[in-house]
Amino acid sequence: MKESSQKINEDVPHCSDWMDWKWQFRNRITTVEELAKVIHISDKEKKEIEDCLHVFRMAITPYYASLMDKDDPNCPIRRQAVPTINETRILPYEMADPLNEEGSSPVKNIVHRYPDRVLFLVTRMCSMYCRHCTRRRMVGEEDEAISDAEIDEAVCYIDKNKQIRDVLISGGDPFTLGDERLEKIISKVRAIDHVEVVRIGTRVPVVMPMRITPELLSMLKKYQPIWINTHFNHPKELTPYSIKACGDIVDAGIPLGNQSVLLRGINDNVETMRELLTKLVKIRVRPYYIYQCDLSQGLGHFRTRVETGIDIMQNLTGYISGFAVPKYVIDAPNGGGKIPINPEYVIKLDDKEVVMRNYRGDIYKYPQPIDLA
Repeated sequence: MKESSQKINEDVPHCSDWMDWKWQFRNRITTVEELAKVIHISDKEKKEIEDCLHVFRMAITPYYASLMDKDDPNCPIRRQAVPTINETRILPYEMADPLNEEGSSPVKNIVHRYPDRVLFLVTRMCSMYCRHCTRRRMVGEEDEAISDAEIDEAVCYIDKNKQIRDVLISGGDPFTLGDERLEKIISKVRAIDHVEVVRIGTRVPVVMPMRITPELLSMLKKYQPIWINTHFNHPKELTPYSIKACGDIVDAGIPLGNQSVLLRGINDNVETMRELLTKLVKIRVRPYYIYQCDLSQGLGHFRTRVETGIDIMQNLTGYISGFAVPKYVIDAPNGGGKIPINPEYVIKLDDKEVVMRNYRGDIYKYPQPIDLA
């Protein structure tokens, strides 16, 4: 691994409680004054950050802050964590709820868009508030989990809808909850006969990896099959801490996937994405999705052109192992669901043959089968 991916900002004070996830959560950086002790920011930047905090809160774990380059505003870690004035610029087509999750919510905290699966939003808390967050309308407003009554209402909906076989527990970040609280939710979902798979979406392995404790994993193993998807966006996030957290999850028998968001100036080039994906596979994390950045309000500076994503996919396919290549998708505005966006490899298709282009641009023909009856 390159030294740059392991570099720690020595200006961030480490202490005896560094590996205590609750200490990390309690000591998140939430103000400009705290931030200025970790990275160099000008008076102009301080004012702009203050303006941004009226729109979307800031919270950065000491661990993730230690990965930031204190002198470089374009540091890929810093850009994901530190507000900029761009977040206050709302473009005409941007929406508070770009995926129409509220319109697909039959009961509070449940999003039911696909026939056989639901999204269960169990908390509005995250250990870090990513600046590219698609749920800015609700996440980070208050550090609170949903109530017992809300849990029961959501579980009752799942129980009554027999076609639901897959429940994705998300938020916020479910791993900001304590083990006991999280187990209460998972056990209720797992007790439903027709639920075959429980998935958990979390960025904790990336931004607060010390949360992945033996006690947490021991609890999760009781409710298999459990699947976890996390959210690495840049190779610099792959540190000894995060690598260990991922390894512990996989060693517990829990499949671990990764969902990246394509972000302008952070990972929107082939070299960065190839390095990220191959290093993820090396630590047994399966690349799952690359998302085109959603149309949430204030994210215009993060979005790339779709052609950029297609070009990246073109230069990944055939150049790294197939299982290391994720799907590139756009989560369609207004609740249309995830739509794969791929380079065009089929040039012609008719009753006689398929004409195809491979990853090098070479042309091949494949004859259609004939009816031998």
